[in-house]
Amino acid sequence: MAKVKTASESLTIMTNIVLPNETNSLRNLFGGELLAKMDRCASISAARHCERRVVTASVNHVSFNHPIPEGGVVVLESKVSRAFSTSMEIYVDVWLDDPINQTKVHTNAGIYTFVAVDEFNRPIPIPEMVPETEEEKERYAAAFRRKELSLILSGRMKPLESVELKKLFQEPQDSDKDKK
Repeated sequence: MAKVKTASESLTIMTNIVLPNETNSLRNLFGGELLAKMDRCASISAARHCERRVVTASVNHVSFNHPIPEGGVVVLESKVSRAFSTSMEIYVDVWLDDPINQTKVHTNAGIYTFVAVDEFNRPIPIPEMVPETEEEKERYAAAFRRKELSLILSGRMKPLESVELKKLFQEPQDSDKDKK
């Protein structure tokens, strides 16, 4: 699979209104409801990137920074932040959109990992992804560090085998010290 894609090719935008049956006792969107919406949005981005069936491998991080009230308009935006050999990281941003006052508040973010699978649910190769914008480049670089950390924590990589994470903890070399 020699095809290379951009992050923007996987962009998915979903817009919903928060209904009463999706809220908690505080009349805010249930966290689990939001996670499901984020997973759906991310899965579409993943499928757009690899043009294959995909499965959720992990939810790596979700932040709940601002409640989303009943009746609020929720906008989810997702796209591939980095593609590896058979897996890809998807970054999801969540916004509370007020169409009357024309404001948007960033309420949540999440990072999901998806794997492309064949008809036997075995992982298959996926296209590379090339970041274009500054934000995409930052997320692309961070995705590699998160992947290394995940491999180390799962025991599939030794800490000394890491490339990027090791750089964060190494002492500056003598030549680096001389420059300061």
